[in-house]
Amino acid sequence: MRHVGPVKVTGDEVNDELMVPLATYETPLWHSVGRGARVTKLAGGIRATLMDERMSRSILLEAPDAGVALQAVSSLRTRLDELNAVVAESSRFARLIDINVQFVANLIYLRLEFTTGDASGHNMVTHAADRLFPWILQQYPLLSYVSISGNFCSDKKATAVNGILGRGKYVITEVLIPRDLCQRRLKTTPELMVELNVKKNLIGTLVAGGLRSANAHYANMLLGFFLATGQDAANIVEGSQGMVHAEVRDGDLYFSATLPNLIMGSVGNGKGLDFVEDNLRALGCKEEREPGANARRLAIWCAATVLCGELSLLAAQTNPGELMESHLKLER
Repeated sequence: MRHVGPVKVTGDEVNDELMVPLATYETPLWHSVGRGARVTKLAGGIRATLMDERMSRSILLEAPDAGVALQAVSSLRTRLDELNAVVAESSRFARLIDINVQFVANLIYLRLEFTTGDASGHNMVTHAADRLFPWILQQYPLLSYVSISGNFCSDKKATAVNGILGRGKYVITEVLIPRDLCQRRLKTTPELMVELNVKKNLIGTLVAGGLRSANAHYANMLLGFFLATGQDAANIVEGSQGMVHAEVRDGDLYFSATLPNLIMGSVGNGKGLDFVEDNLRALGCKEEREPGANARRLAIWCAATVLCGELSLLAAQTNPGELMESHLKLER
């Protein structure tokens, strides 16, 4: 584990400049993210916007037929206050904010979406769903239990639904890099970056059959950041589903990373280790704030780190031999 940066971030939730921790076996990652951090700082910093936050658990119910299923769900949608009264019995912080549903024959895939304070919320939403299940079955006796999870959540799986509806923190990071800075520090041009993003990230991922993804290596930065801050590393499966967008704007490079599925928290499982607590404090994510503010801040630092790594790797890949040369130099 090393700290790289400083990473400079601006925005409504975070306006600061800090070193970020990364735990990885791929040692060139520290150097690559560090280069991205230096370039984005010189460009004025990374603008980060938290678009949405929610944690989901989909329960699976069965009805006698599709008509009964539709009638029950239509009624359930009008009873959000009653549902939240049940949720409140399971947690001080969980709050049901939305219900999404898919029907397959007589099966009901009910996606319950919650805010979960500063916790990532895996167990919190499952506990809430566990309380809701008997209440629903009591109110709608024609329905029956199938599973506490129907895979429409979707937890730790690459699915389209998470990218569409969001799961965890939905963060967009952006930076505008002047042409001369792009040429001097990244050894490339805005035009080459835009072209490579289209041909590699967009078309290449399409050819490979990627799902809701168009990025070079989100998973590298996510794993490094997750391990350093006590997150559930399996959530990089959906976390790495995101998109890079690049444009030439008046000769300069506009570069953005969109991450709709950042599942992370500043409290909960994995946070008791000394090095984790130290890293969270260093990132300003253990302060006395309203519930959820520390977790939002953490997700923003993570998303900014991802942008730094994406920017540096794409720049390297516009130059033949640079990627492998750096690995040979730093790893051998």
